[in-house]
Amino acid sequence: MSFSKILTRWYSVNKRNLPWRETKNPYFIWLSEIILQQTQVKQGLPYYEAFITKFPTVFDLAKADESEVLKLWQGLGYYSRARNLHFTAKYVVDELNGAFPNTYKELLKLKGVGDYTASAIASICYDESTAVVDGNVYRVLSRCFGIDTPINSTSGIKEFKALAQELIDTKDPATFNQAIMEFGATQCRPKNPDCMFCQFQEKCIAYNEGKVDTLPVKLKKLKVKQRYFNFLVFLSEDKQTVLEKREGKGIWQNLYQFPLIETEKSLEYDAFLKLVKTHPYLKNKTFELRQYNNAPKVHKLSHQHLNTTFWTVTTESVENGIPFENITDYPVPILIGKFIEGFGGF
Repeated sequence: MSFSKILTRWYSVNKRNLPWRETKNPYFIWLSEIILQQTQVKQGLPYYEAFITKFPTVFDLAKADESEVLKLWQGLGYYSRARNLHFTAKYVVDELNGAFPNTYKELLKLKGVGDYTASAIASICYDESTAVVDGNVYRVLSRCFGIDTPINSTSGIKEFKALAQELIDTKDPATFNQAIMEFGATQCRPKNPDCMFCQFQEKCIAYNEGKVDTLPVKLKKLKVKQRYFNFLVFLSEDKQTVLEKREGKGIWQNLYQFPLIETEKSLEYDAFLKLVKTHPYLKNKTFELRQYNNAPKVHKLSHQHLNTTFWTVTTESVENGIPFENITDYPVPILIGKFIEGFGGF
């Protein structure tokens, strides 16, 4: 029996009941795929349901404010996905009259849509025979076929795509693509894969050669950069605080944060107090500075670690303030969101 037949037979018995598997509507499929990029199903499912409830059509998403989209996305991370999602919705509505492209090549032209997402939409919605390759697929193919080419190398990306394309069931590409992703997510897991009850046990090279724990191979990441963030949480007598919108192309673009002072290292209280006294918001003002967390909280991103300290600044008044009780109306990074949840306030 062929690889694809074994796989799709397994899928027919073991697939999870997920809402985006009940439709071929390209809007819903596109939305689910963008949300699930770098996100596990159990984490992404509530976001998917929230989005389709608030924005049931691409027209609804297109006419929303970006801040509204970012707020709904809050906690998922990789916020460029949300900005691209909103941009593409507006493009589909304004330029394509609300109709998504119906081929792999045309889907690739959408902002935020790469090879994997275009393949998923094209196969699931339009039955185009184009193979998906994501982390789950890399793992299944690498182990089953004993491939040790690094999955994040140029040659590896080409090799695995070609193999997936060779294996795909051209008569039912949608089922094949969903099956191999599901198999990687629930059976051929990164850790503790269920090899004892695997359909491919006899033919799996990694299992038979004791390489399950070493495949797939991935090139080492770049050195992680250490950054030191100090957030000033202003607390005025009339219960106002200050939030600033992050501009530019760095992390958290268009999200809100407390005024930030970035330093080259963690500073002791006295050294930081001298720095705070020069802040534009505190010119000619009396204030009280307190360190909220005793030690920096490390927030880990893909290529940088943010060593973060929150400082409360109590003062008589603040300029451009907002009521502290309204702070949850603004889209903020998860780091700020968790602080707000745990903060006692005034």
